[in-house]
Amino acid sequence: MNKVKLLTSILLFVSLVEITAEYFKILPLIYVFKPSLSIIIVLLYWYSSNKKDYLFFLTIGTSLVTNVLFIPNHLNLIFIALVVFVIHRIITIYYILKIKKIKDYVPIILASIPFMLLFFYVFFDTDLVSKKIYYILIIHNILISLLGGIALSDYIMNHSTFSYWLLICVISFVTLHFIIFLEKFYIDLLIFRPIAMSLNIFAYFAFYKFIIDMEKTEVLELKK
Repeated sequence: MNKVKLLTSILLFVSLVEITAEYFKILPLIYVFKPSLSIIIVLLYWYSSNKKDYLFFLTIGTSLVTNVLFIPNHLNLIFIALVVFVIHRIITIYYILKIKKIKDYVPIILASIPFMLLFFYVFFDTDLVSKKIYYILIIHNILISLLGGIALSDYIMNHSTFSYWLLICVISFVTLHFIIFLEKFYIDLLIFRPIAMSLNIFAYFAFYKFIIDMEKTEVLELKK
């Protein structure tokens, strides 16, 4: 078994443990296994990629910091986590635009509108958002909508393998964002945490696959 297959198997095992720990709220396991997921994704990329782009490590690194800060569910830490998360989203969007070499932004803007309407409808429909995180959430809603617009427009226009992985990644992120918002400000259901973690894992694995496919495509184009 090569290293990539071994790491993929380890990722599956760690994911199952983390999802179970989230459901039963076993904090010691969460503190160990939640950051481990990001580390395994980084190792997967390290052994799969010939390019080893620093932006990938920066993207997953900021995600790791955010995930750890969200664990205690303390308002001050949530604020810091949201700030880091905004930085993470900006890096992710820049990385995708850079690797995709997008020149026409009109389809992205148009495809972002439905996401913005959804998130801002839910956002302005609640009075529970504290003033401390109000503007951070507005920025984050814009960024996640823009990310959705990038993935949707690219899938419609290109319909390639890497576009498929990007769409899966972003749809997982969008659903995750929606569930977290519902959990924090509307209704706290026990099932939300394991669902959110499953989506988070799936999103970053799809992101890893998208980046690897894009890098392989770049290599093939250079050889032509």
